[in-house]
Amino acid sequence: MAVYFDHRVEAPDSSGAAVLISWHSSVCVLAVGSVNPSTGGCVDLYLQQGEHVELCHVERGFSPSLLQWHPTKLLLAVGWETGETMLLSHPSGELTPLPNNTHNACITVLEWSSNGGRLVTGDQAGVMAVWRVDARGKLQGSPLIKHDYSKPLTCCIFRPPPPAEDVAMLARAAVSGDESALDMFNWKKSNKRAAFALGSQEGLTFYISTADGSVYSVDEQARSVPLVSVESKIQTMWYSKRRDVLAVVTDSLLLSQFSLGPEGIAQEISKVKLSGRGVQHADIVWTENGLLITASGEQHIRLWDVELDDHYALSLDESLGFEKGELLNCVSFCTSKQVLAAGTSRGRVALWHMVTVSDQQGDTKIHWKLQTPAEVEGNISQLQWGSSSHLLAVCSSSCVVILSEHVLCSHYSQQMAAVQLTPTQLSLANFNTNTHITFHTDTHIRAVQVTKDMVAVWNGKYITVYEPSGQTLHSTGSFQCESPALVVHEENIYTVEPNRVQIRTPQGTVKQLLAFSEAEGNPTQLSVCGSYLAVGTDTCHVRVFDLTRREAKAMGVTKNLSELIPDLGALRSVRCNASGSQLSVLIAQVNGRPDNKVYFYDIELDTLSHFDFFTGRPESSLAQSEDSQRTRCEGELAARCPVSQFWDENEPRLFVCETVPVNSDLLCSIQSQTEKVKHNLMNMKLIDFYFLRSPAESLAGCGLVSVRVLVCTRSPESDTPPPSVLQHLQHPAGVECRQVVEHQRKQGHRRRHHHQPAHGHTPSGAPEFLKHPRCICISSEAVWENMARMCVKSRRLDVARVCLGNMGNARAARALRNAEKEPEVEAQVAVLATQLGMLEDAERLYKSCGRFDLLNKFYQAAGQWQQAVETAETHDRIHLRTTYYSYAKHLEALGDKNLALVYFEKSDTHRFEVPRMLMEDNLSLEIYINKMKDKDLYKWWGHYLESQSDMEAALHYYDLAQDYLSQVRVYCYLGNIQKASEIANETGNRAASYHVARQYEGQDEISQSVHFYTRAQAYNNAIRLCKENNLDEQLMNLALLSNPEDMMDTAMYYEEKGTHMDRAVMLYHKAGHVSKALELAFATEQFGALQLIAEDLNENSDPALLARCSDFFIKHTQYQKAVELLVAAKKYHEALQLCLDQSLTITEDLAESLTVPKDSSHLSEAGRKELLEKIADCCMRQGNYHLATKKYTQAGNKIKAMRALLKSGDTEKIVFFAGVSRQKEIYVMAANYLQSLDWRNDPEIMKNIIGFYTKGRALDLLAGFYEACAEVEIDDFQNYEKAYGALTEACKCLTKAKGRSGDEADRKLLILTHRLGLVKRFIQARRMHEEDPVEAVCVCESLLEEKDLDPAVRVGDVYGFLVEHYCHHGNFQQAWSKIEDLRSTRPNINLSLYVSQTSLEALQNAAGVRLVYRDTDTHAAEDDEEVEEDENINH
Repeated sequence: MAVYFDHRVEAPDSSGAAVLISWHSSVCVLAVGSVNPSTGGCVDLYLQQGEHVELCHVERGFSPSLLQWHPTKLLLAVGWETGETMLLSHPSGELTPLPNNTHNACITVLEWSSNGGRLVTGDQAGVMAVWRVDARGKLQGSPLIKHDYSKPLTCCIFRPPPPAEDVAMLARAAVSGDESALDMFNWKKSNKRAAFALGSQEGLTFYISTADGSVYSVDEQARSVPLVSVESKIQTMWYSKRRDVLAVVTDSLLLSQFSLGPEGIAQEISKVKLSGRGVQHADIVWTENGLLITASGEQHIRLWDVELDDHYALSLDESLGFEKGELLNCVSFCTSKQVLAAGTSRGRVALWHMVTVSDQQGDTKIHWKLQTPAEVEGNISQLQWGSSSHLLAVCSSSCVVILSEHVLCSHYSQQMAAVQLTPTQLSLANFNTNTHITFHTDTHIRAVQVTKDMVAVWNGKYITVYEPSGQTLHSTGSFQCESPALVVHEENIYTVEPNRVQIRTPQGTVKQLLAFSEAEGNPTQLSVCGSYLAVGTDTCHVRVFDLTRREAKAMGVTKNLSELIPDLGALRSVRCNASGSQLSVLIAQVNGRPDNKVYFYDIELDTLSHFDFFTGRPESSLAQSEDSQRTRCEGELAARCPVSQFWDENEPRLFVCETVPVNSDLLCSIQSQTEKVKHNLMNMKLIDFYFLRSPAESLAGCGLVSVRVLVCTRSPESDTPPPSVLQHLQHPAGVECRQVVEHQRKQGHRRRHHHQPAHGHTPSGAPEFLKHPRCICISSEAVWENMARMCVKSRRLDVARVCLGNMGNARAARALRNAEKEPEVEAQVAVLATQLGMLEDAERLYKSCGRFDLLNKFYQAAGQWQQAVETAETHDRIHLRTTYYSYAKHLEALGDKNLALVYFEKSDTHRFEVPRMLMEDNLSLEIYINKMKDKDLYKWWGHYLESQSDMEAALHYYDLAQDYLSQVRVYCYLGNIQKASEIANETGNRAASYHVARQYEGQDEISQSVHFYTRAQAYNNAIRLCKENNLDEQLMNLALLSNPEDMMDTAMYYEEKGTHMDRAVMLYHKAGHVSKALELAFATEQFGALQLIAEDLNENSDPALLARCSDFFIKHTQYQKAVELLVAAKKYHEALQLCLDQSLTITEDLAESLTVPKDSSHLSEAGRKELLEKIADCCMRQGNYHLATKKYTQAGNKIKAMRALLKSGDTEKIVFFAGVSRQKEIYVMAANYLQSLDWRNDPEIMKNIIGFYTKGRALDLLAGFYEACAEVEIDDFQNYEKAYGALTEACKCLTKAKGRSGDEADRKLLILTHRLGLVKRFIQARRMHEEDPVEAVCVCESLLEEKDLDPAVRVGDVYGFLVEHYCHHGNFQQAWSKIEDLRSTRPNINLSLYVSQTSLEALQNAAGVRLVYRDTDTHAAEDDEEVEEDENINH
């Protein structure tokens, strides 16, 4: 039961009368628009208890017209009567105005899209604008769309977006292995289908209506299309996503429904005039399931079910406190709570709870239950449910009130009970003294805790402590505390804050802190039982503390229940027992739904068990009720969910749990009776359960007052408790356990018996009265039978055996002994129940353990064939055909042959069972066979007719059955063998052909017999006839078609006969006797056959046979085949020698066949390498260098392999082979080969040459290569700098090789150093020419005096440098002199290679000498042109 706390908003003084209210959809923030006649209008924001947000206050000199919250962000759209529109942000109070020129009339439309990305604004002048709002809630510039409809706009709705994929469900399915779910997450696969939406899609199409009754559709492309038109002004619209229907209601209460097609075409499907007064400002509410609710200032509310086309009205009940003539002005519906709220003209809020009830026919009906009203001041004009379903905002003529729903709290401890009656009133009962106190508090009561000496009350912010004083209570302390959990023990108050539990005095002083680590989480659950405190955290950790000492001490370590409970999302309730050894836990799963189980954690044993209320059984399913009154236990407890739990404060084994029924998916509200269940924790044994008398009752606690469970109830019709409740509080009664009361009545007076089951068990588990059988003298068989029946309830099979033995029921005892092989205890107990005639119990037990195969047999034995068939069809399909067959036999025994036919057909046994059953009624049997058109039945009926000598009819049915053997057999019997032969030839049936062949053989028609034996594939019979009748021509073909044994037999026949020896050889060969075939071929000199046989020889053949065949082929000059046979005979040397002698080309395949595998037993490793080298030598002689390289490599002779590869000229393979061989000689060989290539123009070759010489440690050769590089740089490019670098590298190489080569290296190094010096001097002369040309000339002159200049520096380059110098300075005489010196030194030199063309032309012009170019010696090494002089005749 719940009450409503009223919180009046703390409105500023400047605000006037409230006219608008609006809750945010997900945050508890309320927007209120008010109007003050003197100052204008304002908009304010308030929190859930009415606290004013000071920063969020907007004032204007005019009234607000509309308030609309953003669907996800704390952003409020505010429209004013002047057309001004703004966005107000919470909690900063930031204002974002829309452009002023957009609207100039009163705002009548404010609507956000589903995700808040679009805002539609409209005014009375008919101007509509669409705005874009980004992800941060910022307005994006000018409007995206703007239309002028020239009519006042009335309302707007967005078309809901298409449903998006549930990512959480897809993830779970994917982890479970669902291929379609995996494909959805794989974009490569998902893009082949429709796009996979990972989030909600935003629908941007909306519908907007005008005052003339027109509705327009506006899409994303800003296209506004007239959709529908009605007769008067539209007041509200609603869109059904499930049916694609748009419903509109006008101010005259005319409801029209339009079906929207895919092309945007609307078609009217219904139009109805709703009853009621058509006022302009009627409050109309739509629910998600299409329920239209209106309040138009009448004494009742009207409801129309649009989808079912049903309507009814709700009115007030004066007996609940409503006044006569009270009018209903406004309505609001809470979908999550299924509660309808309505505001009246007298300041009352009427609440109807919607309850769905199913009748016996399975039809559902909706009932509205009116509850006690909440009262505020003034005439209520607006109502709205908040984002939290327990908040309701009420706007009246005098104030705005937030009603907060609060479930009445209660607590029981130490024989003290406290029950909340009103928001500020408590009722206390002391069961020790039988006293009762009712008192009022100064604040709202949100939680209460009692002990025998203290009462603590919490209002959400403060804790107030009271102490009893006679018949009153007085306050002893009060302190601020916002702890979400509160418990009291003796003189201590326990509260929580992040990562710790506070132990306080009644005045609020913290005495001790119980710390929790960050991994253990923040405490959220506290409970005290006896002297033990149980704590649960938000990370699902639990810990128990001992409170018996001065300071609380932890028992054991903190336990993480997530390790023990799968899919654990959060802890809903944590309780410990009176000894602190057991914890009971209620949890919520990862998906947020409450779990149907109550879990029990044994702290000492570190074990977890549970009781499942969904199935109504504990975890082991072994412990069940023992009383005969509780046979309905599992059925009554199934499909329920625990909501609260309590342990007895004295007896640690007594546990009480409250449950509520659940539907298929979610928890219902307390729709029906609430149930209480007690458990004995140690044995997980159900003691008792019972139902409360009223749905308003709830569990407050349990205690040992004659084993009573305290139930707190409240009348739904008034705020005061009913007399029954006061009686319960003033007189400690409650509901007693039936078993305990009965046990007390029979047994006695000891308190511990209150917690024993009715049939107490000894520690060993055996019944006490069976421990002493001599003390029991029971002669009545009925008593033992009743005791055996009790054993079915208690599932005590050991006791049942004793009872059956005393009953003398040997059959039942034997059945029970045979049932012990069944693994399920329930199945064994079901056998016992069957033997005792407890068929319903047996049926229930078979179902509970899932043994539907045994249940099927049970139904058959009980004659319940329909149940047996249904069980087989739904649960026991492996025995489905057997069940059909047994049922058919049963029906046959009953004489119901028509129905038996059906089930024989279902069991697929009709082909032999139906003829057996209808044998005495031939006419019916023939009709059935003709109707079924089954070949097997046709054949059976043909056999029957044949046995009756009706051959013509038998042939007809054999033809229908396509039984050709039977047809042939009958025709042969009738002497018509010609017809039988035609059937055998046409059908090719082997059995028919065989039968005809036997008939012809009997008539000595051998050719026909052989023919049909062949068609029957009975080749041995055909061969036999051919041998007997000398049909040798047919014999060969038949033998080839037959098996090897027949081939051998035929070959021997030919051999013995001495004719057709070629056929004998072929048959021996085909039969697999190659040696015999070769022997016969050699003996008869059949060389053609011999060649064919030799093609099938391989290495697995006899070596001697192979050698003999090779000799044969050599003799007949077929050397290639001879080589192959020699290789197969492992005579590799002979094969290779034959190749050499006959100059046979060694192909790669032949070379591979000649290659002996490693570890071969035919050749040693040395012999193998020798053979490989011979193969390679042969390949070398034949020019197959690549194959030779391969064989040399396999033989391990890489030097020869490299030489073979060098002959091939394959540069790429040479470089690769040198790189992988890693031998110095091979590196040098490769480098030497590469120097023969055009390395001057290929940098990669030059790089490989240097690398190979370096890896081969051939530094002297590398130095020579560097010298060659220097010469190329000088001769081709005159690049003395690079030449100098190359010579430097050559010097380095010779320096390293100095110690290896001795005097020769020293001599080379000395010469190279001198050359390096000459090059260096020439380089320096060229570099200093610009700065000091005289010195450069001197250096060049000195170089010309060097005797061995030319190998290092070309003489032409030095003279050319001097000529260029003199020409540049105009000293042509000196330049000519140098040319003459050069020509005297080098008569055939080409001057153009050393002197530029410009300088030569200038010198020619200055000297008056013409230089003639002509070829002088075409055979010269350098092919230079000689320059000759010719005196100018005009000179």
